Amino acid sequence: MDYDKLAELLFPEITKTPEDYETIYPQRELPEGAKVTRLGPSPTGFMHLGNLYGAFVDERLAHQSGGVFYLRIEDTDDKRYVEGAVDVIIDSLDFFGIEFDEGAGRSGDTGEYGPYTQSERKDIYQCMAKHLVREGMAYPCFLTEEEISAIREKQEANKEMPGIYGRYAACRDLSYEEVEANIAAGKPYVLRLRSGGNIDDPEEIKVRDGIRGTLTMPENCQDTVILKATGIPTYHFAHVVDDHFMRTTHVVRGEEWLSSLPIHVELFKKMGWRWPLYCHTAQLMKLDENGNKRKLSKRKDPELRLGYYKEMGYHPAAVREYLLTILNSNYEEWRMAHPDSPVDDFAFTTKKMSTSGALFDLNKLNDISKDVLVKISAADLYAFMLQWAKEYRSEIVPAIEGREDYLLPILDLGREGKKPRKDFVNAPQMFEFISYFFDEYFKVEDSLPQEVPAEDAKKILGEYLRGYDHADDNGVWFDKIREIAGRLGYAERPKDFKNEPEKYKGHVGHVSEVIRLAVVGRSQSPDIWQIQQILGEERVRSRIEKYAASI
Repeated sequence: MDYDKLAELLFPEITKTPEDYETIYPQRELPEGAKVTRLGPSPTGFMHLGNLYGAFVDERLAHQSGGVFYLRIEDTDDKRYVEGAVDVIIDSLDFFGIEFDEGAGRSGDTGEYGPYTQSERKDIYQCMAKHLVREGMAYPCFLTEEEISAIREKQEANKEMPGIYGRYAACRDLSYEEVEANIAAGKPYVLRLRSGGNIDDPEEIKVRDGIRGTLTMPENCQDTVILKATGIPTYHFAHVVDDHFMRTTHVVRGEEWLSSLPIHVELFKKMGWRWPLYCHTAQLMKLDENGNKRKLSKRKDPELRLGYYKEMGYHPAAVREYLLTILNSNYEEWRMAHPDSPVDDFAFTTKKMSTSGALFDLNKLNDISKDVLVKISAADLYAFMLQWAKEYRSEIVPAIEGREDYLLPILDLGREGKKPRKDFVNAPQMFEFISYFFDEYFKVEDSLPQEVPAEDAKKILGEYLRGYDHADDNGVWFDKIREIAGRLGYAERPKDFKNEPEKYKGHVGHVSEVIRLAVVGRSQSPDIWQIQQILGEERVRSRIEKYAASI
């Protein structure tokens, strides 16, 4: 076979050589040890938690090392393309603070290693494919779908490995004339890799994985498709070519790609290129109702969809913080030692990543969110809640927009001191937690404490109003409540009631709870004196009077 002649027959319009592209895309000038990573989502319009999980690893590896993180749109499967999907990808990741140094963008590419959309790189792939044909490492295959199905049935019957290889690779050794005749006859064909693997006695290869260490697996024996009948590359071939010419040093992807690794290694070898360090992440798991681990499901688990976290009002800083706890096993220990340090100070490493399934837990996210939000300023929380409301709860916007002066003290209630209150989880819960500050959302949700009968509650509220002075400081205000408690047969101190319960109806806490219910509508809240200062005397008196009348 004259492989040069075959290459020209298959790719007559391709004039550039691999060496030309080596010049066009030279090695990057970066500091020693700098890493080049990429995120390569398909433009399907669906961004999931795994995308963010991988993107965070990519971003940390690149930016901690002074390297480059870029966005590549892998759209070789045109059946899955959704209009506007690129904007969805960029917007989704931007919300979580994932910033790209170069790559595809809303208004075009940024960077010198583009195009960053695979469908725009057809000539590059075909140049590399032509090179493989010229070297006798790839060949046109004219097998029809029917013929491939028949081969598969025979392999199943013989309990053989499925695929096109060795004796089943019917087009491997076609003569030039046979190829030429098939093309002249208009027969469609794909381009297959001519694998060097021995299906009957495959050799083992060793590949170092950035997360899993050294992997040992059988070499590739499949004559896998590298160009489809349309001339568009498969993922296997496209990512090898792109990662080489974009000078990618580290590839972060899910463990479902482990079985394809021998194919990719063989492609890199046949091209004479060094492959990047692959880092195969563990699958995201959750506990089912029986306490067993299972894979997060697009159909069953709304939390897999990335948009879920924005819609549910989770602050991006909380999601990032939580992801680090499942990405690196030593993160929580570091956070305990550095409670006030920015998250970027943490030295992220693939060596501390799980290999057995990363367990995702919404309850833990909620707990971590409380820890994160308590450190965010009231002004930032207000802006975050308002933006969320404009997108997802427009009916509450009139209550909060333009009322920053009123809301900042509310959002700051109890958040100072050595043991600040950690009340906030996400935007809808934040609004629900403070909703009693708005008359249109105020309602009495809890019942009187069992220690206080209705007739006592009326007396407590009546005496409270008669002695109420909005100018009282916290100490004077609470002394008045103690006095009311004592006069009505309640212990002025909880410990007195605890020591001699038969002597009292209840204690001062039960008395103040009645006042809290009247003002807040709930049995628990931040400091009631501070709440009253924010509400103002008129609103406080009005609420107490209405509640007393309803008992």
